[in-house]
Order: sequence, then structure tokens, then C-alpha cells
Amino acid sequence: MTENKYKRNFCIVAHIDHGKSTLSDRLIQKAKIIDDRQMKNQILDNMDIERERGITIKSQAVTIPYHAKDGHDYELNFVDTPGHVDFSYEVSRAIASCEGALLLVDASQGVESQTVSNLYMAMEHDLEIVPVINKIDLPSADIPTVKKEIDHDLGLDSEDAVLVSAKTGEGVDDLLEAIVTKFPAPQGDPKAPAQALIFDCHYDEYRGVVIHIRMMEGTIKTGDTIRFMSSNEDYKVEKIGVFKIKYEETGILEAGDVGYIIAGVKTVSDVRVGDTVTLAENPAPAPLAGFKEVKPVVFSSIYPMDSNDYEELKDAMEKLKLNDASLVYEKDNSIALGNGFRCGFLGLLHLEIIQERLERDYDQAVIFTAPSVRYQVTLTNGEVITVDNPTEFPEGRVKEAKEPYIKASIITPSEYIGSIMQLCTEKRGMQTNMQYLDEKRVELTYEMPLAEVLFDFYDKLKSYSRGYASFDYEVIDLRQTDLVKVDVLLNSKPVDALSFLAFRPEAVDRARQVCERLKGEIARQQFKVAIQGAIGSQIIARETVNPVRKDVLAKCYGGDITRKRKLLEKQKEGKKRMKMVGNVELPQSAFLAVLKEKED
Repeated sequence: MTENKYKRNFCIVAHIDHGKSTLSDRLIQKAKIIDDRQMKNQILDNMDIERERGITIKSQAVTIPYHAKDGHDYELNFVDTPGHVDFSYEVSRAIASCEGALLLVDASQGVESQTVSNLYMAMEHDLEIVPVINKIDLPSADIPTVKKEIDHDLGLDSEDAVLVSAKTGEGVDDLLEAIVTKFPAPQGDPKAPAQALIFDCHYDEYRGVVIHIRMMEGTIKTGDTIRFMSSNEDYKVEKIGVFKIKYEETGILEAGDVGYIIAGVKTVSDVRVGDTVTLAENPAPAPLAGFKEVKPVVFSSIYPMDSNDYEELKDAMEKLKLNDASLVYEKDNSIALGNGFRCGFLGLLHLEIIQERLERDYDQAVIFTAPSVRYQVTLTNGEVITVDNPTEFPEGRVKEAKEPYIKASIITPSEYIGSIMQLCTEKRGMQTNMQYLDEKRVELTYEMPLAEVLFDFYDKLKSYSRGYASFDYEVIDLRQTDLVKVDVLLNSKPVDALSFLAFRPEAVDRARQVCERLKGEIARQQFKVAIQGAIGSQIIARETVNPVRKDVLAKCYGGDITRKRKLLEKQKEGKKRMKMVGNVELPQSAFLAVLKEKED
């Protein structure tokens, strides 16, 4: 094994769409670890859903050999990370396994909100940061301005910035040299007791759980017995090696390496991301500091379309949890939909991705209830509880309720300020700051309720600013709110899966929307169906589905009006009796229609 000084561990971080995956393609192509026939775009994005949406969801590691100008052969381990705010937890784990970070900035877009927050995350882990200006081949590239922004907004030295075009491959050689010369070699003693950080893992049908590790100290070989420090479970290493797109077995990993272990771990719940792996016969004295506990902000319940599929859904959730450590869930059940899970997500995109992965990777047909945030409720007897599920809301016993507020920073070209400020005000936002970053761009800072951001905020922001505004947020605190629970009734019976919590002044509008959408989905019955929105016993919205009727007057031509009236009255009586015994079945499509936000 070579000494550590010929290894480099680094990750690529950037705002969405600044070209991280394309740049990793070029680095892999330069190293020729796969031949040109197998090369395809976004080679590290191996989920269909990543390729379709053009976003990275999972961070992926790969080891590439590089022959530097100083004549030595280097091993470069790098991790491609997601750019979207909902997957910042993935980024934080990738960063923990590196010593350096390439911070990509788009030559035409400049520094955006996520660029800044990723920079701070890398600084917290004391990484060496090299700014890279990408997309210099674009006609709209404005390198001098971007250099100014790197100096001014990020506080990095723009002289160090490497200019590349990931699409054409221009400047990639200079970048590889910069990686070798500017990033420090990993520290660690191969002879010390083994300590390895689990920064990711996934489930493979044939091999069981594949654990992705970064070796901090010591050495692990094939045949060794390893121990997970959080659970004290022991396993025997069957295979060990590095990622070169496919698994390449090396038989040994030592301090400074990034690679994988396959140790016949069958059950998904045994492995925890952030745990420390050590050797059973010579364990490390203490575990490594893992990752900070992830705090979900959006909650929703998942139910199988067919209640017999509950066990399959349970297995699928376990496997997903292994691959996505930020997913939090517990059992839940509903009168209308049967058994399911109450889940916590980091944001709405995260929720959408989980939904698609359940449907695609695990063939599950599922229904998600309307997303909500976690409220803190003080009861009249002084007890404080948290509520994220409308069915648990203690009606009539609430003294006060608090909801989570976020600090949102929006960076936008100055011509769109008006409409964006109006949008934030509609969403109960309070402006706390506004500063011009340069002649064209403004940063707006707002404090607003998280619940308002859950629905259509992001889409509206993008459409008002023609896609130019970027948005980043952090949860700051809980503030008092006027919270009510809105029930949806069908023929005076509440449907628990459709109830939701809302801010009182907006409750009527939301209830009206739900009733309108349900009216379009429920088939006409033999009797009149009333769809109502209610707060407690007060009805705040109503729609009616008219009954189908037979034309009982068809055979009455001419003659006395009383004959017609008698027939109509008789029909009316029949409908009334029917309504007393009739039940309305809600089709599954009705749930889905209500949960899809109204298209403007």
C-alpha cells in the first residue's frame, strides 16, 4: 500500500444545476476507469429518477487514479453530492468523509443561495476549499463578475479559482493538478486501532447491506471480524474494496481510504449511518463523532392503496431508510385508509422523491396525506404537546399554539423584486433585510411560517422570477399562531384522512378548495351528497353533488298539475329514504386529487 501522502479525498459541492455531475463525468473519463463505450452522461446518477429529473439525490463515491506532473501516481477519492436544499443532509455526510471541497460556481449564474450554505457547511468541517468557475464555454459566461462575487460574497480568494468547462473538458487537467497540490493528504495511522466512519450504505439483493466507509485510523482486511460501536454487533468481512463505478475488490482498506465493506449484514436496521466500525479483537477506545441528528420539518402519512400490501410497504420503507438516513417514520393508522406510516421529511422535494422511489424501485402503490408541519400546543391545563397529525389535535382544549418559523433568504435579479415581495407578504412573511449584492442582484431576507412554504411557494417563486430566484431556508424558532383543525364531511360523516390544520384566516379558502375538488371526483349517486368543510360544529364551506334522477314525468302529457306534483313528491320521498341508508364510497383518485395542489 502507498503512503497516505499520495491520496486525496474531496467532494464537489454547489448550487443546483451548476454542473457537479457533468464535472464528475469528465474526471472519470480522464482517468479511463471505464471504457468509452460504457461512458454515459451523469454516470454516477444511477437511479432512473435522478436521470429523468436531472438532479442528484444520493451522493456517490468513486476512486480515480491520477498520474501527476510531479511523476507520482495519486489515488483521488471523490464524492459527487446533491445540490438541492432538501438533500443538504446527504451533502453534510459526504463532507464528513473528505479533507477538501471543490466549490463550483456557474459562470453565467454566479453565486446563489445554496452555494453560500454549502460553503458554510464545508467550513464547519475545516475543509480546504478550492473555488471552481464552471461553464466558461457558455456565450453568457461573465468570468470577471463571478470572480468579484467569489471575493465579495464568499470571502474566498478568486485568484485561486480554477476555470473549467465540464461539458467540453477544458481546464480539467488544471483542476486535477489543483486537487493534488492544494488539498491536504489524509491524516491517520494504519497501525492504530481501526476506526471507520459509515457515511452511507445501501441494500443489494445478493450481497445484503453494502456499507460505505471512510477509514480514519487503522486497517481492515478481508476475513477480519468487525464491530459496530453503536450496537456492539460483530460481523465477518467477506469483501472489501473501493468504488470504481463498479466494486473493485482490494482485500484491504487503511487509514485515509474511502471504500466499501460487505459483511453479510442481512437486516437493514443493524446498520446506522454515522456509526463507527472497528475491529472486534482490537477495538478503538471511542467512537467517532457521528452526524448531528436530522430534524424532519414536513410530515405526511403514507398508506398502501390496497390494505393487504402493508407488509410489503413496511419492507420497502426499511430498505429506503437504509439508503436515505434522513427519512424518519413510525406506524400510523386511519379509519378511511387502514394501516400505514407517519413519516418526517426534510422538505417537499424529499417527500416527492420518496414517493417516486416507493412506486418505482419497490413497486408500491401508495397514497400520501396532505403534508403538515409540527406545531407546539399548550393545553388549558398547562401541558405542552407537539402535534404534526391533524387527527391528534386536541380540539376545545387549546390555550395557545405555536408554529415553526423559518428565515428564508432569496437571491433574485432586481427586476423581479416587486412580485417576489408580494408573494412573501401573501405567505405571511415579514421582511427583515434587503441588500444589493451588486448592480443586478438583491438578497431578500424574510421570516415566515414554514407551513406557508410547504404548498406552491417554491413553484410560484420560480414562475414569478422566470426561474432566476434561488431560495434557501433554515428553521429558526416557534411563534404563536391561531391554529384550527378543519374537518371534511361527506353526508355529515368526517373523513379523517382529509382533515388538515390551518391558520384561521385562511381556513375558509382552503376548505372551499378541498370541497370543490372533491365535487369533481365523487360520482353522482341516487341521492344528494353534501361535501362540507367544518371547524368544530361550524360549517365553513359546502358543495353538493346532485343526484341522478329518472324522468318520472315522461308519461304525463297534459292533464292536471297535481298528477305531476304527486309523482315528483313520491320520487323525493324515495331519495330521502335512500339517503338514510346510502353510504358514499370515496374513490382513491379523490384522495390524490385533493392532495395535489390547485393549479393556478
